[in-house]
Amino acid sequence: MINLSAILIACNEKNNIGRCLQSLNDVIDDIVVLIDSKTTDGTEDIVKSFPNVNYETVEWRGYGPTKNYALTKTKHDWVLWIDADEELTPELKEELINFKKSKPRHDAYYVKRRAFFLGKWIKHCGWYPGYVLRLFNKNKARFDSKNVHEGLQVEGKKGYLKNDLNHYTDPDVKHYFEKFNNYTTLAAGELHSKGKRAGMRDLLLRPPFLFLKMYILRLGFLDGLHGLILSVFSSLYVFTKYVKLWEMDRK
Repeated sequence: MINLSAILIACNEKNNIGRCLQSLNDVIDDIVVLIDSKTTDGTEDIVKSFPNVNYETVEWRGYGPTKNYALTKTKHDWVLWIDADEELTPELKEELINFKKSKPRHDAYYVKRRAFFLGKWIKHCGWYPGYVLRLFNKNKARFDSKNVHEGLQVEGKKGYLKNDLNHYTDPDVKHYFEKFNNYTTLAAGELHSKGKRAGMRDLLLRPPFLFLKMYILRLGFLDGLHGLILSVFSSLYVFTKYVKLWEMDRK
C-alpha cells in the first residue's frame, strides 16, 4: 500500500482553499500547506478547520524554492502537488485510490487539467487537456527556480493518469488582472535574467500571433465569447510582458 502526501502553497486563497482541501479527503494521507506570511484574508482560519492538515506560515522564497521546502515537510515518498485553486475530481480521486494499491511503473505522472475561465470550462485555445506533472516520487524530483510557471524536474520515467484535475483559474475579470501585473513582471524578469531583449518585432508580432494561434489554430472560437476574451487577454499578457522587458532594458 502506497501512502500519499500532498503539498500546496497559499496566499489570500480563502475563496478556494476549502474546496481544494475537501477534495483531498479520503485519499491523501499527509497534507502540507505553506501559507505566505503576507496572507491577510483568513486563509489560515480555513486551513485550521481541517484537522488532518499540517500547516506553517512562511516568508515567501519564490514558487520553486517554497515548494521544495514543502517537500521537506512531507512524510511519504509519493507526493501530489496541487494548487489552492484546484480540486481533485471524483474520478481522479478514485484513480489515486487505485494507484495506492498498485506498484508504480513510473517515477512521475502527468494529470489532465480542466481549466475554468470566468466560470466556463475552456475546452480549446490550447488549454485542454493541459497536461501538468503533479504526482511524483520526491526522491526523483525537484522544483526548478523559475520566477513564474515553475516546473518539476524529474529523473526517471514519466507516465499519465487518465482523469482530470479541475482548475478554477480566474472566476472574474478582476481576479485575472490582479494576477496580471505580478505575473507579467515576473515573466519579464525571467527573460531579462537570461539576457533576452525586447524589440519592435516582439511588440508587433508576438501578441497577434498568439491571438491567432489560440483563437483560430487551436479553435478558441468554439469556446464562444469566453474563448475570444481569453485569446485577447492572453495576447495582451504577452504584449505587457515584452513592454516590461523593454523597460528593464532601458534601465
